[in-house]
Parts: sequence; C-alpha cells; structure tokens
Amino acid sequence: MNAPTASSSLSAAPPVAAPPAVPDSVPASPLATTHTAAPAGHRAKLLLVVADIVVLAAAMGGTYLLEQTLLSRLSDSGNDQRFLFISLLTLPGWLAVFANQRLYNTRFIGRRIDESRRVINACFLGMLLVALVASGSGFLLPRSALVTLFLAATVLVLFERELARRLFLRLRSSGRMLRFVVIAGANPEGRELAAMLATEPWLGYHVLGFVDDSTSDPQPVAGVPLLGTLADTGRIVRDNSGTSVIVASSGVDTEVTNRLARDLLDQGIHVELSSTLRDISSQRLTVRPLGRFPIVYVEPVLRGGWRAVAKRTFDVVGAGVGLVLASPILLAAAVAIRLDSKGGVLFRQTRVGRNSTPFQVLKLRTMVSDAEAQLAGLAALNEADGPLFKMRSDPRVTRVGRVLRKTSIDEIPQLWNVLRGEMSLVGPRPALPHETEEWDALLTQRLRVKPGMTGMWQVSGRSDTSFEDYTRLDLYYVDNWSLATDLAILAKTIPVVLLRRGAA
Repeated sequence: MNAPTASSSLSAAPPVAAPPAVPDSVPASPLATTHTAAPAGHRAKLLLVVADIVVLAAAMGGTYLLEQTLLSRLSDSGNDQRFLFISLLTLPGWLAVFANQRLYNTRFIGRRIDESRRVINACFLGMLLVALVASGSGFLLPRSALVTLFLAATVLVLFERELARRLFLRLRSSGRMLRFVVIAGANPEGRELAAMLATEPWLGYHVLGFVDDSTSDPQPVAGVPLLGTLADTGRIVRDNSGTSVIVASSGVDTEVTNRLARDLLDQGIHVELSSTLRDISSQRLTVRPLGRFPIVYVEPVLRGGWRAVAKRTFDVVGAGVGLVLASPILLAAAVAIRLDSKGGVLFRQTRVGRNSTPFQVLKLRTMVSDAEAQLAGLAALNEADGPLFKMRSDPRVTRVGRVLRKTSIDEIPQLWNVLRGEMSLVGPRPALPHETEEWDALLTQRLRVKPGMTGMWQVSGRSDTSFEDYTRLDLYYVDNWSLATDLAILAKTIPVVLLRRGAA
C-alpha cells in the first residue's frame, strides 16, 4: 500500500549514502569532556532486572491463584501454599538463567525475534528449575501448574520487554542512553557506519570520532572528527570512560585488527568488527571455525518449495478477504470519484512484474483524466531523485484523490492484481517501464520476485527516502525474504497507514 514513513524495526535498514551531521541532541565535541556511557547501560540493566522480578512474581502468583484457588489442583486440602513459596524461592535462579541467555546484555536485545527466542528458552529453563526444586523438597507439582507457569511467565516477560524496547528506543532517539564509540578506519565503510549511526540514534550509538592511519582529514564525516591514529586508540578510549570501539574491517589491515582487538580486550574494552557484508540479514549469518579462522557462513535464500506455496496461499486468502471487507469502501470511493471529476473510476497503468513481465496495475483514479499527458510539463518540478517522480503538491490530483491517497484507499484495487498472481501482498514497489530502463544490473535483481502492495521501502519512508535508499531497501527484501519478514512488514503497514505519516 501507499504506506507512509515508519521507523523500521526490521532492524537491518541500509545505511544512508551521504554522511550527515551529528544530531544536536548529543555532544559534538568528544574531547571537551569525559564521557561515561557505562552508568546508562547499568541503569538499563537494573531496570530490566527489577521489571523481570515484578513480572515473574506476578506470573507465579497468577499461576498459584489459578491452580489453587480456582481449580484446586495443587493439593487435596486446597490450602497448600508450597507452590507459591517454592516458585518465589527460585526467583534468583530465574534471573541467573535470564543472564545466561544474555537477556540483560543490551547488545542482544535489539532484535525482537531473537530476544523472543531467548525469553522462551529462559522461561522454559526457569519452569524446569521450579520442578526440580519442588521435587527435591518432596512436593510433586501437577503438570498443569508447570505449563501454566511457563506460559504466564513467557507472555508477561515478552510484554514487559516490548515496553522496555519502546522506552529504550525513545530515550536513544532523544540522545540519552547512548553507547559512545570510536570507529577504527575512516575509509568509505567507516564513514558510512558513522553516517548511519548519526542518523539512526535509536540504534544506541554515538560516534565520538575516527582513528585512522591513512587520512589527515580533520573531519572524515561532518561533525565526526579524526581523533588520532590507530596507535592512539587505547589512550583515546581510556580518556573517554565507557567508550567502545567499532572496527571497519575493510579499512584496517588484518594484522593490525588482531593486535588492536587483543590490546583493547585485555583492557576490558568492548570491540565490534563489521563483517563487510552490507544489507544481509544477520539471521542468515553463522560464525563457525575453519582451522584458526572464524568463518561467516551466509545461509541461502530459499524462495521455492513449500515457502512459495505458503506465500501464494497467504496472498490469495489475504486478498480475497480484503476485497470482501473493503467492498463498501470501494463503492463509496467510486461514487465520490464520479461526482468529483470526469473520467473512469479505475486507473490502469502498465507496470513491470516478476522476470520483467508487464502487467496492468489497478488503482482508484486520483488524478484528472489527462494526467499522463501533463506529466512532461511537470518534470522540472520533480522532488525525487533517480527515475522516480514525486511532487507533494501535484496539481493533477483531484480533491477526492488527495483523500484517497492519504488513506491509501486508492491502492485497494491492487488486491485483484494479487488474486491474479501479478502481485503479492508484500514485495518491492511495482516499477514503471521507463524507470526500469534506467536501472543498473544490481537494481534489476529486484525483478526476481513479484512486486507488492506494500514493502520495506513503503513502510520505511515512501516519499521521504532517497532513490539509493529505495534501491537498498528493495534489494534487502529480495535478498533476505522470509515469511516472517512479510508478516513484520504487514504489521508495520497498518499503523503507518492509519497515522498517515509521509504520504505523498
């Protein structure tokens, strides 16, 4: 759909092309003061521990009330409180299990899917701990109590972590709870890392500066200075307490990287290395040993077999249900269009589908009937880069058309394209033939899948992103497609359409 801007938690949105200035909400001069990022991280961990204690105790108390008071399955007397006592006694063990699952390490709680898996594992182990302690004390718990405890703890902790994630994102976006870092390597990769972190503070990083041996530019990125050479890294980090280091792997020699990482790790400093694999989902990467080398294995994308059947089934069911539910809206929109301006209700336009196959995309007409003829005269007013045409105050749009576009109602007829198999509910934007003529070989790869009504580009800033971002987001989807990704994009589409942010 015409889904407006949303902050993507598909957390792998590509870095921007041009290095922007560092936001005003964070310090611009890293050497003017001593930075202490560690206390913010400690406060975040303490907040998570306290919240976990509260929700776990609530899960244990709720399970006791359900099993004992309502169902009387914990004892024959109906007055046995040993289950609640034993459960609360194991709380420190639950916290230890959570720590073992890295649920208090802020580096591992950014991705919702990954954190959910860790929460489920931790709650299952916590349930086993309660069973073992109860068994050791001679108290045989019914299975229903253990299952209820596991489900209650899992649901409550997942809900709590979602609230915490939203709170952390809001704090980071406002310049708080940031982890200060120095980037080793001021080559193009290092500069893109700095630019991305500057424009996406919700990731939780603020770049103090660069260390590099091959440049003398005092500011490799606007607002991010060159702090010294690679040999100065240890001193710079020590002078700025709580700072860690990100190594741009393509910008630092392998031997220097190994020595630098060892020296910093010996001092208790966190070190992160880029993989040089841009725009590949981290879930497809597996690190394994190959002799004395750690090798990154990239899982292939599987689009055929049962996955293709599942996607097509989901498209047909979703489009069919959508058309039935939207039929009253379509009828009202059709009447409004005919009363507002001359011309047909539907607008048909040739687009390029999978494997370069052309098809007629359907939309409700939102422009005057001769809009295509007027396009050449408006070319000089184009506000988008690349082959795209965008114009916020397009004079060809009718009064009713503005409303239809704002609400994305004009896109509903494309559900028929989905039923016909020409489009999918989720996929890259269907391109015009003249746009594809300007594509390079890389961008042409987006034609390996069906275009979609909504996609990663649409929910990440339909009319507010550059053409390079448009390219990267669509290619990221093609290269990393999964059913889970489709569901996540659809979930993002609904709120951003309702909030009407970024609509053209």
